[in-house]
Amino acid sequence: MNGGVLREINLFVVVGVAATGCNYAAALAAQRWLGLGPLGAGLAGYAAAVGVSYFGNALLTFRRPAMHGGQFARFMTISLAGLAINLALVFAGTRWLGWPLWRALIPVVLIVPAATFAMSKFWAFKTPASEPVA
Repeated sequence: MNGGVLREINLFVVVGVAATGCNYAAALAAQRWLGLGPLGAGLAGYAAAVGVSYFGNALLTFRRPAMHGGQFARFMTISLAGLAINLALVFAGTRWLGWPLWRALIPVVLIVPAATFAMSKFWAFKTPASEPVA
C-alpha cells in the first residue's frame, strides 16, 4: 500500500470519527430540545453529520474541490448505500441470526467503512483523467 492511500485511509478514519461525533451530539440534542423520538433524532443526527463527512472527505481526505460537478450526488448515493447496508446488517444479525445488537454491529463497523472508502476513492471523489493528480 502506498503512502498516499495510507494517508487517505487515516484521514477517512479521522473524518468518520468527527462525523460520528456530530451525529451523536445532534441526535441527542434533537431528542432533548426538539422532542423528537429515536428515529427522528437519528435522522437529524445523520443529516447533521452528512456535511461534516462530505466536506471533510472532499477537502481533507481526497483533496477535491467541495463544489465539483456531480460529486455531492455521488457522495450522497454512497452515504445512503452505507446507511442501507448498515441497517440491513443489523436487521439480519438481530432478527435472522438472533444476535444481540453489539454483535450485529461488528460486521457493520468492518464492512461499511471499508466499502464506503473504496466507493468514495474510486467513484465519488475520483480525480477526472483530464485533471492532474495533486
